[in-house]
Amino acid sequence: MRRKWWLISLIGIVLVALGSFIFLTRPLRTNERSRPAQHNQIKEQQATPKKVRTAKPWIKLKRPLKLPILMYHSISTGNQLRVPKKQFAAEMTYLKDHHYRTLTTAEAIRALTTNQVPQKKVVWITLDDAYKDNLTHMLPVLERTRLHATINVITGFTHKKNHLSLAEMKQMQATGRVDFASHTVQHLDLSSLSATQQRQEMADSKAWLNHNLKQSTTMLCYPAGRNNATTRRLAKATGYQLALTTTEGFAQMKQGRYHLSRLRITPGMSTATFAALIQVTNQ
Repeated sequence: MRRKWWLISLIGIVLVALGSFIFLTRPLRTNERSRPAQHNQIKEQQATPKKVRTAKPWIKLKRPLKLPILMYHSISTGNQLRVPKKQFAAEMTYLKDHHYRTLTTAEAIRALTTNQVPQKKVVWITLDDAYKDNLTHMLPVLERTRLHATINVITGFTHKKNHLSLAEMKQMQATGRVDFASHTVQHLDLSSLSATQQRQEMADSKAWLNHNLKQSTTMLCYPAGRNNATTRRLAKATGYQLALTTTEGFAQMKQGRYHLSRLRITPGMSTATFAALIQVTNQ
């Protein structure tokens, strides 16, 4: 009899222990089921759409735009067309520190033809002749300051020692800091040529740039700024949207889109003089 009660007691103890175990472990299982799997959380986070930055709308000016178009040539020393690298770097640093937006050719055309700007302080940097030091001295400064410039290319000079080759132009184009426009084929005085010769100089340089740089060339810079009524008529007929001279002053559409002024930057110019030269209020 004692053995029978002992066996019954043992079975009871086992049943109680088993019930307690089941009771204690059940909440843990429930909590595990209610907690989202970690990999599901990661998927949910990854599925969250990223915010896309939208470009700010351009500002419509109440008065006609006065655009400072800076005119450089070589970034070196030697004559009045050569601006030393140190001076150029100081001028670009000034533009950056004072929050100027440096326009591309396409942006400059849009600004002038629509009287709109991406911001109030804008400037267009141009360099004539496509000297090799534009790559070695100018480009590093643009990359450091994150500014942009337009180089006006004499397409018949790309084989010359002191001028940019096609390969070097492609290298610069790939940085996104430089674009290229036409400075004709042989850098001749257009106003002294026949209409046929002028057209050839404009059309051939445009075709060369379009083919070799895979672009649509829309701006012409006259050699030494020289032009006449025939030059301007042919610039339009050849498909250019703007043309630049060497006439001193801010560019304004009242000058005519094929006779725009620029601001010449000379060697030895102080940063204060540079700042005063480009100062303009557009409203």
